Amino acid sequence: MTSLDLRVATKTRVADGVVALTLEHPDGGRLPDWTPGAHVDLVLPGGLTRQYSLCGDRWDPRTYRIGVLREPDGRGGSAYVHDVLAEGDTVAIGGPRNNFPLVPSERYLFVAGGIGITPLLPMIHQAELLDADWHLLYGGRTRASMAFADELARHGDRVTLAPQDERGPLDLPERPEPGTRVYCCGPAGLLEAVERRAAHWPAGSLRTERFTAGNGSTPARDEPFEVVLRRSGVSVTVTPDRSVLQAINDAGVGVLSSCRQGLCGTCETGVLEGVPDHRDALLDDAERAAGDSMFVCVSRSRSDRLVLDL
Repeated sequence: MTSLDLRVATKTRVADGVVALTLEHPDGGRLPDWTPGAHVDLVLPGGLTRQYSLCGDRWDPRTYRIGVLREPDGRGGSAYVHDVLAEGDTVAIGGPRNNFPLVPSERYLFVAGGIGITPLLPMIHQAELLDADWHLLYGGRTRASMAFADELARHGDRVTLAPQDERGPLDLPERPEPGTRVYCCGPAGLLEAVERRAAHWPAGSLRTERFTAGNGSTPARDEPFEVVLRRSGVSVTVTPDRSVLQAINDAGVGVLSSCRQGLCGTCETGVLEGVPDHRDALLDDAERAAGDSMFVCVSRSRSDRLVLDL
């Protein structure tokens, strides 16, 4: 993974358990451009790599902003950001990459739960620039836990804030208005509720982004399968206790990876033959049905043999 060393320009508490980092190039140089929905990888000591959505002004070429929720049950990345990382420190980032792009529409419904507000902030800004009709439903445990709520206040009744201790769960629409694109990000429970509600919506209406892996079902097969790397001329056997990524790397064919949970998109690989068993949280139903790419860190095979474009 190609990385860029950036300096922490500011570190600000923006809600209970949430800090915002503003990152800049140490020499004040221009940063790579990005689009609403993009994220960066934060590369932390000890080999930790975590993905955070860019939530600042995409038209500012010299700073990135991310919001980091303290995860008490996490693996140490958010604790390091909250407790150790300080203004003036240098941190490596990879990206930006966008697996959650905003597509053109005359009307949007944005649905956020907790820290899931971060990728939606630049989308709202973009919708404003395009003079599109939009509304945001934003839920959180308490009002004090809802990051960036103060920034959203200027939008008036376009924003519905729903702290759970005051209003209960988010009141999701039975069916959005015709032509509405729905973008949702937040905890697994919210995404599952929205996906159930969207089962009868027009195809392509809903796009979601997960911050944690969401596919915990049993793989399609529990016996070994063959993976052929067409360009490298290498064939490997993937056993149930190894990932496709591990088998490929062990065979000497390097594949870039980051999250190893099917969340970040770094290891996407073309599929030339065979039927993937998709285990990621990125592809939509149409992309899964096409079967022409997979994320080798988590996805496996439904067929005896997979041929990959490696």
